[in-house]
Amino acid sequence: MGSHRIEPSLVLQNAAKAEKDRTLGLFDLTILGVGAIIGTGILVLTGIVAAQDAGPAVTLSFLIAATASCLIGLCYAELTTSIPNSGGAYIYTWVSIGRLPAFFTGWTLLGVYVATTATVANGWTGYVKSFLYELNVHLPSSLLVPAGNGGLVNLPAVIMVLLITLLLMQGTGQSKFVNDCLVCVKLIVILLFIVVSIRDVNPVNWRPYFPYGAQGVMTGAGAVFFSFLGFDALATSAEDAQDVQHSIPRAIVYSLVISTTLYIIVGLVMTGVVKYPKLAVSEAMSYVLITRGHKLVAQVVSAGAILGIIAVVYAFIYAGSNIMKAMSRGGFLPASWSKLNERSGSPNRAILLNGCLAAALAGEFDLHYLALIANVGSLIVFFLVSLMVILLRKQYPHLARPFVVPGGKVVPLLAMTICIALLITISKEAWLAYIAWLVFGGVIYIAYSRHHVIA
Repeated sequence: MGSHRIEPSLVLQNAAKAEKDRTLGLFDLTILGVGAIIGTGILVLTGIVAAQDAGPAVTLSFLIAATASCLIGLCYAELTTSIPNSGGAYIYTWVSIGRLPAFFTGWTLLGVYVATTATVANGWTGYVKSFLYELNVHLPSSLLVPAGNGGLVNLPAVIMVLLITLLLMQGTGQSKFVNDCLVCVKLIVILLFIVVSIRDVNPVNWRPYFPYGAQGVMTGAGAVFFSFLGFDALATSAEDAQDVQHSIPRAIVYSLVISTTLYIIVGLVMTGVVKYPKLAVSEAMSYVLITRGHKLVAQVVSAGAILGIIAVVYAFIYAGSNIMKAMSRGGFLPASWSKLNERSGSPNRAILLNGCLAAALAGEFDLHYLALIANVGSLIVFFLVSLMVILLRKQYPHLARPFVVPGGKVVPLLAMTICIALLITISKEAWLAYIAWLVFGGVIYIAYSRHHVIA
């Protein structure tokens, strides 16, 4: 296995890119992270987890999940600044463990990003339907429901994913402005919700604060942990990041701090305005506003949610295409998929493949098992990232490390422990779905990858 590791110097050479060609500054990277993290979590999960798992203590669930994410984020920061490559955890695995584990890490990441994109896009249609309903516009239900759930196609989701795919194919320099605007709109409507609703907060609604006990808080933490998955997309942007040694660690921390603060405030406001058992609805923000007579603001928030979720899709298609580009460059996937477009400088074939696959899944399939793949796959990748911080320090002690996780091995070991604890709680069907995805990847590795891999 060790003989199949790739040298960091080769990875750095392949990923070399002039500073003038890098288009993402600290603001853009932070916005990318916030855009990926703040999405369906704050718009959907906050109310549902409060109602079903944690009650008003959902704020503590978010704090616990954010702490775990921060530990993992610090590990990502050390690896990303040491080996700034768009392959993220896939490349780190190849350098520290070997090519076969690297392939399955990359394959897992592809599954996570495509499944998350499709799941988010599928849920996005619900907001579109609700928004249009208030305007007395009714689309045929057969065009809003995927074939896996009895309809024909989830047409809005397909169209949205394909449009974002085309936008990304114009290059990060052109598309980042649109993404920055979408995320800013999302932040504005969340702040609008807080400002309008905070006047309706009644502290009585926060009692009891722990209706489901400590176990409920931990169950809630496991549920909302997946709200923070977006920060790992920053690791795949290393080749497009300016001043990568400083910008990515800061962007990871900033995006987590901003997102966690908003999650906690929104959780406090929601459970303070409406008693927690009533929040088990998919559009909790709009529901809370409507119960207090703020119908116009509810419409604005719904419109903001529609735009905000688009930013999540943007982040994950971008991340997935970077993983595909890196795997193609390593020979695990066809070489043409990593070719950069002369005009846009982006891997358009990889972007198009990721976008079309996500669009097809969002439009036609029941995404329950795909979402489960994302849950299991993400935690396994996070475990490996934390492990590789320790391995790479031992294997390559002289490798330049502009950012080093403080505390020696303590932070990586804590992050690994948290990942194992959460993996144990995941259902058997989730593991079966993930294993099926690995088997599919194994067929590709045997049929193609092992004959073309560069090392």
